Amino acid sequence: MEAPTKGTFRLAEREFPTVTWYRDPALRKTYICLMFVVITSATNGYDGSMVNGLQSLNVWQDYFHHPTGSILGLFSAIMSVGSITAIPFVPYAADGLGRRWGIIIGCVIMIIGVVLQSISINFRMFIGARFLLGFGIAIAHGSSPLLITELVHPQHRATFTTIYNTTWYVGSIIAAWLTFGTNHIPNNWAWRVPSIIQAVPSLIQLFFVWFVPESPRWMVAHGKVELAHRTLANVHANGNMDDEVVLLEIQEIKDTIKLEQEFESNGWLELFRTKGMRHRLIILLTLGLFSQWSGNGLASYYLNIVLNQDGITNTNTQLVINGCLQILNFIVALGQCFVVDRFGRRTLFLVSTTGMLCAFIIWTAAAGSFHYHANVNEGNTVIAMVYIYYVFYNMAWSGLLVGYSAEILPYKVRAKGMTVMFLMVDIALFFNQYVNPIALKNIGWKYYIVYCVWLAVELVVVWFYYIETRYTPLEEIAKHFDGEDALVGGAVATEKSKHLAAELGGLDTVDVGEKSGHVEQREL
Repeated sequence: MEAPTKGTFRLAEREFPTVTWYRDPALRKTYICLMFVVITSATNGYDGSMVNGLQSLNVWQDYFHHPTGSILGLFSAIMSVGSITAIPFVPYAADGLGRRWGIIIGCVIMIIGVVLQSISINFRMFIGARFLLGFGIAIAHGSSPLLITELVHPQHRATFTTIYNTTWYVGSIIAAWLTFGTNHIPNNWAWRVPSIIQAVPSLIQLFFVWFVPESPRWMVAHGKVELAHRTLANVHANGNMDDEVVLLEIQEIKDTIKLEQEFESNGWLELFRTKGMRHRLIILLTLGLFSQWSGNGLASYYLNIVLNQDGITNTNTQLVINGCLQILNFIVALGQCFVVDRFGRRTLFLVSTTGMLCAFIIWTAAAGSFHYHANVNEGNTVIAMVYIYYVFYNMAWSGLLVGYSAEILPYKVRAKGMTVMFLMVDIALFFNQYVNPIALKNIGWKYYIVYCVWLAVELVVVWFYYIETRYTPLEEIAKHFDGEDALVGGAVATEKSKHLAAELGGLDTVDVGEKSGHVEQREL
């Protein structure tokens, strides 16, 4: 799709002047509150960095009797097990109770998990608490990006939804430097303090989510059309229900949801029904898998093992390397959010994956050389490649994981599709967290070769299956996957119906409520 002219955005094949969000009272208020909804991902990032940090704390190691191998893998992986267990409940919370209530339920469960984790008296209790954390974050994750995607102004959707997953690094930065600080506490508060702080993002969300309206698309799907119209007006036009953009938005939402309800179900089998849906499913499955199984799990959860194998064993040095890495990650990931529409999703995925592959090949070669020669320069090369690898990783796989997944899905299966994507994330995380320490312990640097091969496979999949969606309004993205059979409402459907009528000839009118591409003939 062509780029809109400078200073405009496109909606329903029309262009409108851009809106500066911080100068618009309604958008300013909504976006400030939504920024706190966005931090769902920060809990996950905090956990990954905290797990890294705790393993570098001598007090934690002594208290839990120096876990290694499969026991250490279970400690890291149990949170993913909790998330996988929650999967059956996620779409029903988001679709049935609403996006906001899904966030609330998830946050409450996470807070309970943090309490139990912080007062743990043995390793079994600590692991059980982390299971609850995973269960709660799965439910919150299944609702937060949907609310954001369906509430932000069309002009800002790409930027805002991409920011969602970058808050992972906000949590990871805090955890990395907090554990560096508590490393100097000579008792169990060295690990209990970071554990307690993990509840902060959920507590913040529980407060601010009440200032954010429910998704207008959820309202329309549940028969609350007038309330949805008023919500869109309040959020996007400072209460003006006759604003042209608002009228187009509500019409497209109503028409598209009506078409989906008439011609599609919202069951799980809908994800397989058409060629377009199967294409989406391939993207969702690979997005979830590739985002976590690209070698990033080594540095996210077991950086201390990687550094130990490369001759860097000092605890403070490890914690500083981890803390600086998280800051770099956040800077790159946040910067990428503002160029998504300029460079496009597909281009960013291709550049990102290619760069990761090249960095990992050099990382592997340096690690292998250090193993045989113990040259300090080769150890430093590994550290440099870890940093470079993450620069490329954050060009696409951090922010676009959620933003790209949410936008390619029709409303009726958006919650279920996101659930499938997060299921793959959790499966990949479980494998990473459980298998990585065992593999690193037994075969060391040779394990990196597996990821070099896998990254090459990822690059092939991205090249053949990932498509470009930039400059396309949310309700119209279906056209990229379903072509002429796309269920698109509003002005686009009206124009398409008129075109079909002119082609067929002898037709009077066309009902926009009919499936796009199917015309009801009425004799003149």
